[in-house]
Amino acid sequence: MSFAGKLLSHSKRGVLAVAVIVAAHGGAAAQQGWLDQGRALLGTLGGNTDTQSATTSGSGLSEDQISAGLREALAVGTERVVDRLGTTNGFNGNPDVHIPLPDSLKMADQALQRVGMGAIGSDLELRLNRAAEAAVPQARALFIDAIAKMSLQDVRDIYSGPKDSATRYFEARMAQPLADGMRPIVDAQLAEVGAVQLYDQMIGEYRNIPFVPDVKANLTDHVLGRAVDGVFLLLAREEAAIREDPARRTTELLQTVFGAGG
Repeated sequence: MSFAGKLLSHSKRGVLAVAVIVAAHGGAAAQQGWLDQGRALLGTLGGNTDTQSATTSGSGLSEDQISAGLREALAVGTERVVDRLGTTNGFNGNPDVHIPLPDSLKMADQALQRVGMGAIGSDLELRLNRAAEAAVPQARALFIDAIAKMSLQDVRDIYSGPKDSATRYFEARMAQPLADGMRPIVDAQLAEVGAVQLYDQMIGEYRNIPFVPDVKANLTDHVLGRAVDGVFLLLAREEAAIREDPARRTTELLQTVFGAGG
């Protein structure tokens, strides 16, 4: 089941509620920004949030429908990011999110390079990225939960905010839970890909070099921090693309149903 599909299963709302707001349809509406459409629809909604399910806009869309439509858009965006990062070279092959050696190990790496053992550091760096690539798919369930828990006020704030407001919403609420959820996966993957063993080897070889200062690093904390930063960096870009590019705003379901309503 897709990420968006799991979100729908998580929600108690009807199937129709997810098929709104994100995709533009033909004519002039196709050129109108996603953010502007959201503001226009939300601006027509009256009443208090306790009666939101019964309140509709001039287009016949209820607040529940608009809220669920935004959830669908966010599900699509986060699925793209998780899929992109959670694959071979998702981190290692992307210079924007590539995970380097911890700063504390760079001195050791340079010292080993001088004695012809630079391959150890390069190999360790690759394995750190492989661990992150294996851990990021763990974020799926956390995003599903956060999207499902969005309130109407959250929706309003995201629509009226800057191009990365949904990302900032997620980051404020999810950075720590995401890191906590990924930590045991990162721990396991660092061992699985041989990064822990290679780190021990690297430190052992480094300490055999005379007169070098002591170094050490927490590989789990380093990979976690970089991986979480990478998720939010790409999510912010995906959100901006969804807001600005009609081709990025839609799933087939959203396009079909929203177009039928026009």
